[in-house]
Amino acid sequence: MIRAARLATCLAISMAHAATATAGQAPGAASDPDIPISSRDRVYAAEQFSNTVSVIDPMANRLLGVIRLGEPQPVNFSPLYRGQVLVHGMGYAPDGRTIAVVSIGSNSVTFIDTATNKVKHTTYLGRSPHEAFYTPDGSEVWVTVRGEDYVSVIDAKSFAEIARIKTPNGPGMQIFSPDGKYAYICSSFNPELVVVSVKDRSIVATVQQESPFCPNIAASPNGDQVWFTLKDTGRTQIFNARPPFERITTIDTGPITNHVNFARTPQGTFAYVSVGGLNAVKVYRTDNFEQLAVIPVGNLPHGVWPSGDGRRIYVGLENDDALAAIDTATNKVIAHVPVGQAPQAINYVPNAVREGAGTENLVPPGAAGHAVHLTLSVKGAQAGDRAPTNVALFDQGLVQIFQAAVTGLQPKKPYFIGLAEQPDGHGSVQPLAVFTTNPAGSAIVNASGPIRQLVQSGDDKTRRYLVIGEGTAAQPGTIVQLQAR
Repeated sequence: MIRAARLATCLAISMAHAATATAGQAPGAASDPDIPISSRDRVYAAEQFSNTVSVIDPMANRLLGVIRLGEPQPVNFSPLYRGQVLVHGMGYAPDGRTIAVVSIGSNSVTFIDTATNKVKHTTYLGRSPHEAFYTPDGSEVWVTVRGEDYVSVIDAKSFAEIARIKTPNGPGMQIFSPDGKYAYICSSFNPELVVVSVKDRSIVATVQQESPFCPNIAASPNGDQVWFTLKDTGRTQIFNARPPFERITTIDTGPITNHVNFARTPQGTFAYVSVGGLNAVKVYRTDNFEQLAVIPVGNLPHGVWPSGDGRRIYVGLENDDALAAIDTATNKVIAHVPVGQAPQAINYVPNAVREGAGTENLVPPGAAGHAVHLTLSVKGAQAGDRAPTNVALFDQGLVQIFQAAVTGLQPKKPYFIGLAEQPDGHGSVQPLAVFTTNPAGSAIVNASGPIRQLVQSGDDKTRRYLVIGEGTAAQPGTIVQLQAR
């Protein structure tokens, strides 16, 4: 009888795990059981320049293939183009059977079956949606429409928009309290975060953001805290997840602070913050907010997500076309997994595949896995000094998308990136892009063209060198950073 009872208990636990992907890790509740890492789990990465979703087996830390949602340049310039553009945001259903993928450039959210990797439906929304996530009961998907001033509420079964929640202009991302009572919606254009009652979709509180640009937000599994990042100032702000939602503290995390998430471990609950300008992830205690570790991970870390048991944190490396897997017991990187171009949001979905190989409808990365990586260093810096700027040239065939994660400059000043005739920046300089640094002296700068052919040319007459200079294209000033390799 005792053995039978134990067997029944084990079977019940197994069935519970098979029925849900929600674990005792974010975005789940601390009361949910952890789900050990297995080959049934999947890590997904939304990749904005290859317009793909990479699918990874975390047991082997191996790329299984990509789901192609769109085409690269210049195909997606066509007026007859029907695919998705700038695949960026991501969320998943509590049962683990569906992921919702947001494409900023085509104003859409695509629903994908995790068992077959097949698109179920695509819903088109307003201008520049950014992130999507399911309510904890799985009945609705809320999508922040960052190019406008509302959150779109989508029915999870019909995939139709059923409501709009008015917010301050530019809602960046929303996440829900583990009990499903509140939605926390930060802004990318206004220094104001709103708390919404999920039941009646009404704003019940506002929280002042210390600066306008919040790209990411996370709620702790125990329901006590909300952390959100401020990319423009390189800070992370924390407030009480329950009424009256008072501010707790703000941490200087570093230039190009991107995403934040939590891992519950036997040693406690810790916050992991990706800091793009440092090419690192910082780890903080959630009781006294002490910084515990700085983990070098690779170029321009972006999305962050825990495994179903908190043993690992996965990090998307935007300018390295890879995911880094961090062991939370040692806070060391244990694997790098190649993925598509410029991974943004990532999700770890426990029990995403219930049966079968789960590799249907996946294709090899192809050109999505091709990129050239360069660095720029401060002019006059000694060999071995940390290069403050990394550059990726994402291959799109004959052209590349150029992306530079620029740091180490003066805040709120105009600069340009250009192609110089000489390695030291002398001679004529052809500007590629102009930009103004944020308050942390950093910026993400993009351009497009046949740049790889110039910076890697073997012909000294046609070879050009990337530089950053003060001023604008019309009034260029002193060159301050040079191509290092």
